[in-house]
Amino acid sequence: MRKSITKRKIKLPESFRHILWSYRFSEVHPEDDKERIIVNTINYGSWEHWRWIVSYYGISEVKRIIENMPASEFRPRALRLINLLFKIKKMKYANRSAKIRAAKNI
Repeated sequence: MRKSITKRKIKLPESFRHILWSYRFSEVHPEDDKERIIVNTINYGSWEHWRWIVSYYGISEVKRIIENMPASEFRPRALRLINLLFKIKKMKYANRSAKIRAAKNI
């Protein structure tokens, strides 16, 4: 029980609030929601946000999450930047409707 209380104390910097506008920011947790945090940072964040995710999660974890996300999760300009910065040559392809169906187990 004590571990979960300590885990909940970790918070995102306030500067992330505007890139996670569609979520209840007070309930976003860096570990539980790391995929969403990383995707939104890549799509909408500033260089300071990028630096924070790399320093917090580590470059290998950020790269692993990016590689496991469908390319359709990222904006076209962000994809180009991902390829340059993380040297990711091939992204997973899945159209958005396939991702939605998989999430709903249809």
